[in-house]
Amino acid sequence: MERGINTRCLHLEETEGKTDNYGALSYPIYQTATYAHAGVGKSTGYDYSRLQNPTREQLEKVVASLEGGIDAFALSSGMAAITLLMEIFKPGDHIIAEADLYGGSVRLFDNVSKKNGYEFTYLNCSRDDIEGAIKENTKAVYIETPTNPMMNVSDISKIAEIAKRHGLYLIVDNTFLSPYFQNPLKLGADIVIHSGTKFLGGHNDTLAGFIVTNNEEVQEKLRFIIKTTGAGLAPFDCWLILRGIKTLGIRMERSQENAIKIANWLKEQPVVKHVYYPGLPEHPGYEIMKKQARGFGAMLTFDVDTEPHALQILESVRMIKFAESLGGVETLITYPTTQTHADVPEKVRLKNGITPCTLRLSVGIEDIEDLLAELSKVFGELK
Repeated sequence: MERGINTRCLHLEETEGKTDNYGALSYPIYQTATYAHAGVGKSTGYDYSRLQNPTREQLEKVVASLEGGIDAFALSSGMAAITLLMEIFKPGDHIIAEADLYGGSVRLFDNVSKKNGYEFTYLNCSRDDIEGAIKENTKAVYIETPTNPMMNVSDISKIAEIAKRHGLYLIVDNTFLSPYFQNPLKLGADIVIHSGTKFLGGHNDTLAGFIVTNNEEVQEKLRFIIKTTGAGLAPFDCWLILRGIKTLGIRMERSQENAIKIANWLKEQPVVKHVYYPGLPEHPGYEIMKKQARGFGAMLTFDVDTEPHALQILESVRMIKFAESLGGVETLITYPTTQTHADVPEKVRLKNGITPCTLRLSVGIEDIEDLLAELSKVFGELK
């Protein structure tokens, strides 16, 4: 029987009953570039830290366990993970991608991947005809669910069925929900992406990225590419993510609890025109979320009535920080137009629903009374 996810955040079953590393409960930081050999042909199992490092290997095993994969790859950032993954494709390949992706992903695809000869078709994968967009050279479908920042929800199992019928990889960026709330591989996906900087790390103190797969062919390709290109996560950063993962469950639960209350509070504010949160029963993806996830997460987006009001909110917050990123213990508010999606063409932003009135909240673990008090003060001062 598979252990619960909180237990798997803390314990790697294969190490139990052993006293490796002198019995240290906190996995050691192997801050070394290279390793001595006992003799010719006698490796310790580690040769050079670009290839593998014990701390990174421990982290990769933990993340693979959380997602139900056969292997995980720890990279220097979420974008490094996506960049590495794109190397399994070749010029002329076609990828169907979610239109409402994180702006950095779109920037990579449009300015680097296209330069390398890849072709992209962007769709709203929660409602558009994915099968109708498949061509002879299509190799993968790439989605986020919920999407960043408009919180569109796609049915992973249904898209997985389409992908399998046509021999395509299904790639799911699972950053917003983390392995605690959603496991795309168990729903039919082939590859999962994470920005480990976000909920996995959880403390806004390091950058990291992950690729997780249950496909042996993909695993073999990625192991070769990661050792060749050298973007593996450094030992100390691996240790920080290992430490963050230990509290993943309690952080996700508390942040989600706060997010639901804030979403309902925002709905009652006259200046708020729309709240995008999949935990609200009126959200079009609510029933899909209940089917494929164990929670709704801590991310929400909302539109206010005017651009000046949006800007005033950003200028007025104090305890809540006006900052990029998400998934940490602190509550952050972000302005997609000039921050996360600044490099997405305005026409595309507007088509996706991102306007100058759109704000995104990453809800933290503060006392909800304090978060609502700050929001009440900020909204009460709007002119």
